[in-house]
Amino acid sequence: MHADKIAVLFFLGLTLLLSGCPDSSTTVDDQGASVSDFDWQMPDWVPLPVEPAYNPITEEKFQLGRHLFYDTDLSANGTISCASCHQQDKAFTDGVARPAGATGDIHPRNSQSLANAAWLRTLTWGNPTLTELEQQIVIPLFGIDPIEHGISEANQNQVLARLQAKPAYQRLFLSAYPDQTEPLFNELAWRNIIHALASFVRGMTSFNSDFDRYTAGDSQALSAAARRGMNLFNSERLECFHCHEGYTLTSSVRDRRRVPNIPAPFNNTGLYNIDGISAYPAPNTGKHELTGQARDMGLFRPQSLRNVALTAPYNHDGSVATLREVILNYAAGGRHLTHGPYAGDGRMNANKDPFIVSFSITEDEISDVIAFLESLTDHAFITHPRYANPWQDDASQDPIP
Repeated sequence: MHADKIAVLFFLGLTLLLSGCPDSSTTVDDQGASVSDFDWQMPDWVPLPVEPAYNPITEEKFQLGRHLFYDTDLSANGTISCASCHQQDKAFTDGVARPAGATGDIHPRNSQSLANAAWLRTLTWGNPTLTELEQQIVIPLFGIDPIEHGISEANQNQVLARLQAKPAYQRLFLSAYPDQTEPLFNELAWRNIIHALASFVRGMTSFNSDFDRYTAGDSQALSAAARRGMNLFNSERLECFHCHEGYTLTSSVRDRRRVPNIPAPFNNTGLYNIDGISAYPAPNTGKHELTGQARDMGLFRPQSLRNVALTAPYNHDGSVATLREVILNYAAGGRHLTHGPYAGDGRMNANKDPFIVSFSITEDEISDVIAFLESLTDHAFITHPRYANPWQDDASQDPIP
């Protein structure tokens, strides 16, 4: 058997091994775990994600959420939409280090990809308590530090009135919530908006990359360089697979078959070590920002690597421009900043995870690892009309007189 095929089997087998470790997860009764009326647009081998009983996904809510996701009227001043920071051609990121909100506030963190968000155990860079999309969506809509959409008690009725005036929403809301007489006008209107947005994001599935085709049996789907890079990725020398494993390419995963009962993973990769005291720049201190515990300084959720070649710049603050730089930081065992306000040797960070150790790697090997990471791009996902802007040719998006 070829070495690259052995690596694939090792990669998938490791996932099963880790998911089956004692006390690491609860096995869910499979009855109903793989049954859904919703078309998830994904292969049968992917377990269905967990969805809350109070907001079961439907095609009608998905389509309503898609319209809301791309609607700039869902902001205080009509200047941004969810798609402003989550653009389809960039795997629903935005290509900048840190995005700006409706009033110009700069967000302290890099926009994350929304692909396969339904499988994530936690939904932000550093908050372990945000575990459902319905919770998370409230923050960009109504949050004040930083201001993103800028919706507040003072302007929410005005924002809602703009949506109510659009003919398309009359049909979409009634279709999504047929049990309600006036789902866009009653006291549940904002709940309905949040649930629909969550349904759209939950339905964003991306499992159609060259790597997926290779693991499904197409031996020609990966180049020789990508296969070499895959072997390196799964090697004990580089140890990438410890945080980026399985069908989601992240260790922060749950699905209907297994629900982990251990804390969600957060890792310190030695990106900063300001003044040699293991500090990260405020307010971007990771899990520590919520807990205040010194041991949580610099802990961030491991990101999925699906479509990673499209989501630069990298890390929680967008401070690393290229995949090559990311690999070099890991090869060094952390990042050493020799000047500037955040100078420090991340390699010496006391909170750094023990698997972040230096390793040797050649330029050719870096190119191979990048070739593998590029094979994780799902080109169908970033061009699929199902996830695209539905307002482009819709007269009902015209400004209200």
